[in-house]
Amino acid sequence: MKSIIILRRLIPMNGRTILTLMFVALIISACDRSRNDKGYEYFPDMFHSPAYKTFSDNPALPDDKTMLEPPEGSIPRGFTPYPYDTSFESRELAGLELENPFTPNEQLLGQGKELYAIFCMNCHGAGGTGDGFLHTSGKYPIRPATLVEGDILSKPSGEIYHVITKGWGVMGAHESMIRPDDRWKIVMFVEEVLQQQK
Repeated sequence: MKSIIILRRLIPMNGRTILTLMFVALIISACDRSRNDKGYEYFPDMFHSPAYKTFSDNPALPDDKTMLEPPEGSIPRGFTPYPYDTSFESRELAGLELENPFTPNEQLLGQGKELYAIFCMNCHGAGGTGDGFLHTSGKYPIRPATLVEGDILSKPSGEIYHVITKGWGVMGAHESMIRPDDRWKIVMFVEEVLQQQK
C-alpha cells in the first residue's frame, strides 16, 4: 500500500491505472519461484482434505491406525456372502442347492455368449472343447477341461456355477471378476448352446 502511495505522489494516476497496478501486484504476489508455496488459496478445504489418509497414523483410533479391519462377521451392503467353500463336498452341495434364476431366452443367451468370450474362451476354446488359445499357443501347458463331453454333461447347473465361482483344480476362482448374475448367464450359455451342439 505504501508503494502505491509513493507512486501516486511521483506519477499522477487515474483510477484505471491504479486498478491495473493493483492487478499486476496481485498476479506477481500469487507466484513464487520455488513452486513450494501455492500462494493464496480460496476454499483450502477443497484442496487439503482434513480427513486422514488410509495408511496414515490416527491418534483417535486404536493402535494409531486409520485403516481398521471390519468387525468379524460384518457384511457390506448389497453383498450376499457365498456359502460354499472349495471342498468337494461343497461343490456337490452347491450342485444340489443352487438353481439358475434365469429362464433361457435369446437376450440372456447372447449376454452369456459375450461373457463366455471374455472370461472363458481363452482357456476352454470357442466350442468349449478345451482348445483355447492359452493352451494351443503353448503358454499354458495343462489342457483345460472340456465343457461339452464327459462328466460335465451330467453335472447340475449349480455345480458348474460353483466351479466358476470358486475354481477347481488348476482353474482359478472367478468370484471377484464375474458378478453372480453373469456367472449364471455363462452357465446357461454352456448348457443351452455349447453342450447342445455336440
